[in-house]
Amino acid sequence: MGIESFKDHHRETRLFVARVWQAVFFILLLLGGLVVRLVYLQIDQHQYFSEMSTENRVKVQPLPPTRGLIYDRRGRILAENIPVHSLVVVPEKVADLDALLTRLGEVVTIEEEDIARFERLRRQRRRFENVPIRSILAEREVAAFSVNRHRFPGVDIEAKLLRYYPHGVETSHVVGYVGRISERDLQRIEESAYSGTTHIGKTGVERYYEAQLHGEVGLQRVEVNAFGRVVKVLEERPPTPGEDLHLALDLDLQRETLAAFGEENGAAVAIDPSNGAILAMVSKPGFETNLFVEGISSRDYRALQDSPDQPLFNRALRGRYPPGSTTKPFVGLLGLESGVISYEERTWCPGFYRLPNHQHRYRDWKKGGHGWMHLADAVIQSCDVYFYDLAHRLGVQRMHDFLAWFGFGRRAGVDVTGELGGLLPSPEWKRSARNMPWYPGETLIMGIGQGYFLSTPLELATATATLASGGVRYRPHVVRALRGPDGRVRSSGYEEAVFEVPISDRENWDNVIHSMVEVVENPRGTARRIQSEDYGIAGKTGTAQVFTVGQDEEYNEEEVPKKMRDHALFIAFAPVESPRIAVAVIVENGGHGGAVAAPIAGRMMARYLKGE
Repeated sequence: MGIESFKDHHRETRLFVARVWQAVFFILLLLGGLVVRLVYLQIDQHQYFSEMSTENRVKVQPLPPTRGLIYDRRGRILAENIPVHSLVVVPEKVADLDALLTRLGEVVTIEEEDIARFERLRRQRRRFENVPIRSILAEREVAAFSVNRHRFPGVDIEAKLLRYYPHGVETSHVVGYVGRISERDLQRIEESAYSGTTHIGKTGVERYYEAQLHGEVGLQRVEVNAFGRVVKVLEERPPTPGEDLHLALDLDLQRETLAAFGEENGAAVAIDPSNGAILAMVSKPGFETNLFVEGISSRDYRALQDSPDQPLFNRALRGRYPPGSTTKPFVGLLGLESGVISYEERTWCPGFYRLPNHQHRYRDWKKGGHGWMHLADAVIQSCDVYFYDLAHRLGVQRMHDFLAWFGFGRRAGVDVTGELGGLLPSPEWKRSARNMPWYPGETLIMGIGQGYFLSTPLELATATATLASGGVRYRPHVVRALRGPDGRVRSSGYEEAVFEVPISDRENWDNVIHSMVEVVENPRGTARRIQSEDYGIAGKTGTAQVFTVGQDEEYNEEEVPKKMRDHALFIAFAPVESPRIAVAVIVENGGHGGAVAAPIAGRMMARYLKGE
């Protein structure tokens, strides 16, 4: 029997055909699944994948706006945007970055802080994007690099706009400065509104008016390749520049005030009593704001922080000092308005004052006393005893309520960041803050602007302007107008009166102001040295103790270290008939207000009223 006898051709044929049909069925099943998937992807999901494809191909890039400019009242620029040259590196075009940075240091100056900032930014960007290694190059460095450009593939010079303050030191505390956006800044802003923007207002007017100065971000749709590089621009919506600020500040007056301080430190504020516009706001010493724009070096920042003169401290808005005798006209006005005293009523000053049934002596600054004093004499010669007695008769609560009408003890609400309010004490405050009762002697001390009583220079200037305006207190403001990119000008809206002090008798105000005029014009006046032949000045000197002198001790200025000497204060307004400027000056550790602070105020008023 042969091999063929064992073969079953029919069976094999049926088996083969069955397997073919199985394969065909399986293939058709796979093709059906593929068709279903293609229908799902091409039809049902067409819109989704089309959008994804477009997003991979088309990117939306932000176009940062140009920051608004800042001018003084005469149109002089205080903050501008200047073109600068930066040295940038494209990391993907550099084989050895360390070697490159070493060689670059031979052509331009590169500090360790520059390298640290470069490394930080490099990690945040893609390899084909520019990373700055030096933000601002001097013209000499631009020329030096241009000659050696062929030695540095992947390195180039890039132009950009940078914030610049032509009068940085003079206006440091009022204009402020911008700086790079930090993590803290991101918590207070809407990130989409700052897309593409690297800087934001940090202090002063720059921060208060950030929304107006910044403008609106623009957009452009660009086509990119697979590596993310821009191929072409498809659509563009230009950004809207920020508004320009026009300040009430007078740069000449600002400079004159700084010069008048000489070697002394302190603060001065000048206000237009008719509308609250701030004409000058000086805190001395100032600092160079341009150092902060691109990031101040650790060395420079430590020098500012460690300086005993505290140049970063805004004394005009945050310095809280005892107002001293500058409050005496206000306390005297309260005495007249409340009927507690009359203008001609006299008080005996033996050089000290005692509360009834108390032996403690509250001393006058004049050891031998002033003799018989009425209100005008007491203001002219700054008699403490007269105001001890008046404060005792008025009581602390009545003084507190009346002084609050002039803005003491509260923030004035100026349009500059960082303002602190002063401290106008009361029995309620002392119980809450110190958990202690109010003592009668503290009322006497408050009557001459000492003790717990604290005021900022802005607060004093606002109160003085309120007195000059006849009781109308305006909200002090630095910005008087804003100009949009379309050229339209709008007011800052700060000219509206905040409060009017209730007046019982206008003659009382006239009498107090006459007393202040005599402070300057009377031969016995404590500020007689600043008398002007061109206009009348109403003023009041003040001295604020830095430390308390014991009952049986004598204060000898020559034996006291400079930092422990009394502060010198002066408030004034002029011309008396139609006031155009109200001034408050404090000279830290300056001694006597009439000798140190009053001449500064005199120069300020002369500069503004006569242009001298």
